[in-house]
Amino acid sequence: MAPKDYTAEKEKCKRFLQEFYSEDDSGKKVFKYGAQLVSLAHREQVALVVDLDDVAEEDPELVESVCENTKRYTGLFADAVHDLLPEYREREVVAKDALDVYIEHRLMMEARGRDPADTRDFRNQYPSELMRRFEVYFRPPSTLKPKVVRDVKADSIGKLVTVRGIVTRATEVKPMMAVATYTCDQCGAETYQPIASPSFMPLIMCPSQECVTNKSGGRLYLQTRGSKFVKFQELRIQEHSDQVPVGNIPRSMTVYVRGENTRVAQPGDHVAVSGVFLPLLRSGFRQAVQGLLSETYLEAHSITLMNKTEDDELGIEDLSEEELRQITEEDFYEKLAGSIAPEIYGHEDVKKALLLLLVGGVEQAPRGMKIRGNINICLMGDPGVAKSQLLSYIDRLAPRSQYTTGRGSSGVGLTAAVMRDPVTGEMTLEGGALVLADLGVCCIDEFDKMADADRTAIHEVMEQQTISIAKAGIMTSLNARCSILAAANPAYGRYNPRKSIEQNIQLPAALLSRFDLLWLIQDKPDTDNDLRLAQHITYVHQHSKQPPTHFTPIDMKLMRRYLTKCKKRQPVVPEPLADYITAAYVEMRKEARVSKDTTFTSARTLLSILRLSTALARLRMVDVVEKEDVNEAMRLMEMSKDSLQADKSNTTRTQRPADVIFSLVRELAGESGKVKAVRMAEAEQKCVSRGFTPAQFQAALDEYEELNVWQINQGRTRITFI
Repeated sequence: MAPKDYTAEKEKCKRFLQEFYSEDDSGKKVFKYGAQLVSLAHREQVALVVDLDDVAEEDPELVESVCENTKRYTGLFADAVHDLLPEYREREVVAKDALDVYIEHRLMMEARGRDPADTRDFRNQYPSELMRRFEVYFRPPSTLKPKVVRDVKADSIGKLVTVRGIVTRATEVKPMMAVATYTCDQCGAETYQPIASPSFMPLIMCPSQECVTNKSGGRLYLQTRGSKFVKFQELRIQEHSDQVPVGNIPRSMTVYVRGENTRVAQPGDHVAVSGVFLPLLRSGFRQAVQGLLSETYLEAHSITLMNKTEDDELGIEDLSEEELRQITEEDFYEKLAGSIAPEIYGHEDVKKALLLLLVGGVEQAPRGMKIRGNINICLMGDPGVAKSQLLSYIDRLAPRSQYTTGRGSSGVGLTAAVMRDPVTGEMTLEGGALVLADLGVCCIDEFDKMADADRTAIHEVMEQQTISIAKAGIMTSLNARCSILAAANPAYGRYNPRKSIEQNIQLPAALLSRFDLLWLIQDKPDTDNDLRLAQHITYVHQHSKQPPTHFTPIDMKLMRRYLTKCKKRQPVVPEPLADYITAAYVEMRKEARVSKDTTFTSARTLLSILRLSTALARLRMVDVVEKEDVNEAMRLMEMSKDSLQADKSNTTRTQRPADVIFSLVRELAGESGKVKAVRMAEAEQKCVSRGFTPAQFQAALDEYEELNVWQINQGRTRITFI
């Protein structure tokens, strides 16, 4: 293969930047890169992204060369831009920073005190890195297929590769020295040292002609203000769990991000990173220790945020009118709820509640106090009612979420762990599942099987939405503004109708009150229902899709975008509704006091109603909560309790009032010892206090007298058992 002529290649790059154009609708030529060069010249833009699909239109061979030898061509394109910039500068740049002033000052000094014929030493020439105020990045061609972390091997070194994975760690952005500037204490000359590797050896002796001739041995001092720094961040990406071969653990890769690409990805994001795969140059002692092995890293050129499941990028564009109309036609609330996990049969109300969890209520912050807007839901039910399937579907649907199980996660894994940073060696915090799911959903399966010590870590997150830490000299509080969706089995594995609700649930009241909705899903045998469920399951099994319904489910992408749009609304509760809600809450408290077998009702229940109703208003894309929203929120709260109470009517046969009255009177007679006689007034009082009318009491007396169970004396004051 003939050696490449890089000057000719540079000319090609120049020609492409100047001449590439696309035509707009009216047939006018639009010079895409010409316009960007003007912005670069005026310092309105920093990064120039060269799309290799555009280069392919002009010169396919050049694209191949760029993909094979990216590092070299980044330099060539940067040189080309540097040469072209003066032609595109239309006006003088006004905003100047310290570096500009330095450079101007140096040039003036030089022009004043130097002989024009004098050639300068190359070290004292201004390095191009110092003068450039732009960065060149490549966007990979669409033909370049993304690779798995495992497949990036030695043959990819120096080439442009695209890798997909999850960001597990991101360091903070720090300045990294690109050009070091030194001044000499004897002759005052300035020396520049471009830095390419992570570590560098500072220059000590002055190389200027003056010092060398005079042998004055001037020492060099580093000038921080005159040096050039770039933003630098290190990411660690790990491959997706579905790409890991059998029996292996996920691999990870280091990504170095510079300049404008920093702060694009946070831990927990799914990304596709394109960049150059390079070996890490170590120097001195480290190299000796390392031997023949070399660490590798990816120098990022472009970072794209991805969706979790599909291969597409996160949809940021707005919904079109057509799509909005498709969603907001009549009974759209049922339709949206039905589109959540359509393969799972039934659970309509549970799906509605999960839809509200994804939208979330409005957060209030009156004078420093914070009232959360996120909705927490606990699904508690018998084995085999598709709890975990619902959880994993929500995990896939939510734009930001974490999925963990109770036994597999410790308290530290949920909140935050104190780790020693491998780079700096200092103690740092590594966020757990709840921190990574910030502003998203955290799904916790097998919630009942968690150790109590680990479960207490969740209490603070569920109400205050923060995690406070005081470990290893680190005192801080982290944000964990996430909705918690927990799934649990009842205490006895299955729901036991003979025990009370508290005995069945066996979770602390402090934790239960923090859940806005507690669904108890009971698996009751019912011929019609079981038949429909079995048909549904066998259909899904045969065809790998849900049976045809009266509406077509909305696909995940569209739903994600609609929910994101809903979250921007901030609906308020109007004055007239406030009284209605308070009256409803007082009524709920009263019911809870009378009936002993209900779940705990506290002021948090009132906040739950408000949260659910604002979430419903958000879903309808309106700014004021209406009465229907409050009624639907109340209905959901009733339905979540309803599945608990439905079994009471079925297990015991409904007794006639007369039978109950008889058993009450018998109780009284049993208390009074041998004599089987009861005072009438006493018996009546007891029955009336149990909610029976005097008329019912008299009817029961007559009925049992006819049956010769008891006798009543003439004055109707005593009842005597026979």
